[in-house]
Amino acid sequence: MTNDAHRLATPPALSARAAEVAPFIVMDVMNQAAAIERAGGSVVHMEVGQPSAPTPASIRAAAARALEHGRIGYTQALGTDSLRERIARHYQDAYGVSIPAERVVVTTGSSGGFILAFLACFQPGARVAITAPGYPAYRNILTALGLEPVAIEVGPETRYALTPDLIAKAHAERPLAGVLTMSPANPTGVVMAPEAIAAVAAECRRLGLWYISDEIYHGLTYETPATTALSADQDAIIVNSFSKYYCMTGWRVGWLVVPQRMVRTIERLQQNFSISVPYLSQVAGEAAFAATAECEAIKAGYAANRAYLLKALPEIGLGDFLPVDGAFYIYLDIGRYSNDSMAFCRDVLEQAHVAITPGLDFDEGRGARTVRLSFAGSLAECEDAVSRMRNWLKQR
Repeated sequence: MTNDAHRLATPPALSARAAEVAPFIVMDVMNQAAAIERAGGSVVHMEVGQPSAPTPASIRAAAARALEHGRIGYTQALGTDSLRERIARHYQDAYGVSIPAERVVVTTGSSGGFILAFLACFQPGARVAITAPGYPAYRNILTALGLEPVAIEVGPETRYALTPDLIAKAHAERPLAGVLTMSPANPTGVVMAPEAIAAVAAECRRLGLWYISDEIYHGLTYETPATTALSADQDAIIVNSFSKYYCMTGWRVGWLVVPQRMVRTIERLQQNFSISVPYLSQVAGEAAFAATAECEAIKAGYAANRAYLLKALPEIGLGDFLPVDGAFYIYLDIGRYSNDSMAFCRDVLEQAHVAITPGLDFDEGRGARTVRLSFAGSLAECEDAVSRMRNWLKQR
């Protein structure tokens, strides 16, 4: 075949479904910040929801000891028996909820958990309720899997959380197959009260819907502890991870708690997708449960950052924010300065060298006037960011 024939051939089309998946804007912001740093600039990073503290030393030491043994192989698809048993014990210790280890599935972070749960629960085209504002990967993963995310706007009247009435209304308009909540929430930081979680669980049971609870920020609350949905409904699907509280984002290890009838389905999917979660990450995850003292010290740093920002941000004109009950985010309204959060974040990055995330990542309808700040770094970084933004806002 000639070169001309090669040039004239029509290349195969990309997947239309994949083309519908929106970018994860925060990652684009991180790339732009990296470009400034490569050019010699100094950027304060408040864009990514990632602990700046290293993984606690005791966790790293456990993985290092395992590495010394030499053989790093596959494990069971559902995870090592010892890690599944330790996760199950965690629910008894932390929440007083008893679950058998057989219902625990070790996953490649919470992201892998969502893919497994969505595929196990939903038929193609199924509609799944999520919140707006909410974590953008929910919407994007659902879309990529041929499911329909149903973004339900939440506001101060419900403390930015889903309620039975909102779920029932969406279900009446067009039937839902499931509901996904997150507490503490990203980007809002809001923690749902135990009675609010119980009410959502009861409504899902009444309507015959799957209830999925994202609990990845458990452990990171500042006034009242978070409640697992298992306290309200043993059939709730729990998604969690070692990433946030245990500072293990790069280890890519998390877990699901699923109803017993779903375990074999999940196991078959995991066998084919990844065979198993990396062995070293599972060893580290098991060790993480003994690293509470180190993790609490890191959390105390977040608490200090939170206290500082709750006082300092209003002093520079950025005081319109949602409750900051948990996680390490502040989600604030910039409407007095801009109705274009993409441009606002671009300008503050380029001119003040502070990286923050546009609200459009989290709320396609109302995110043009909101931004998210992560306070997972140091207090010095928070102080530097406020100083830079103060000077920048004065010049606008």
